[in-house]
Amino acid sequence: MKAVVLAAGKGTRLRPLTDDKPKGMVEVDGKPILTHCFDQLVDLGADEFVVVVGYLKEKIIDHYGDEYNGVPITYTHQREQNGLAHALLGVESHIDDDFMLMLGDNIFNANLEDVVRRQREDRADAAFLVEEVPWEEASRYGVCDTNAYGEITDVVEKPDDPPSNLVMTGFYTFTPAIFPACELVQPSSRGEYEISEAIDLLIQSGRTIDAIGMDGWRLDIGYPEDRDEAERRLQNETEAAVEAASD
Repeated sequence: MKAVVLAAGKGTRLRPLTDDKPKGMVEVDGKPILTHCFDQLVDLGADEFVVVVGYLKEKIIDHYGDEYNGVPITYTHQREQNGLAHALLGVESHIDDDFMLMLGDNIFNANLEDVVRRQREDRADAAFLVEEVPWEEASRYGVCDTNAYGEITDVVEKPDDPPSNLVMTGFYTFTPAIFPACELVQPSSRGEYEISEAIDLLIQSGRTIDAIGMDGWRLDIGYPEDRDEAERRLQNETEAAVEAASD
């Protein structure tokens, strides 16, 4: 399964860490965020990376070249950062089957394999990892609305008044059906083409959308303090693993 990684953003909220590098090249626990992403996607069985680059793209291309750990890399250039649905349309010509999508500014320690397994077993049109967050934080994310049976009935991007505290986490699997949905997306109030609207269009058209609850943690590295928190968690896990091995 191919893996699409979105890494075009400027990371303005991460400044000064992104003054001279794209967001995906900010180091967490000694290696770039993108390296964390690539390592996990390799473990999940990725057989090709399609990486969407933009801001200071040369920093990414020069660092990784045309392959990572034996997995070939194809780059596409998002000249204007107009949202995730816009970024996805730039990879359509490289995708002909189910694929993974990871946002290249997230650090995960979670059950990503459950999402991939669900896609392979159920052949859903989309599957994604969701988590419950504090209500006051929900407006930072794509928020999932649910019915009385717990089924996803709507997805809203960064709403002022969130309908729930269940949010998308930045890891998805899709069939190519997502591309026609992205074509139909209209600019949001933020002026961006939102992936949440494309997913919502799939839902409204009766497509099968599976949401998998997160077991573990993830951090969206949006601010310097997020980077520091991710580093702390990863170091704690390393120390715990060393202690367990010595017992």
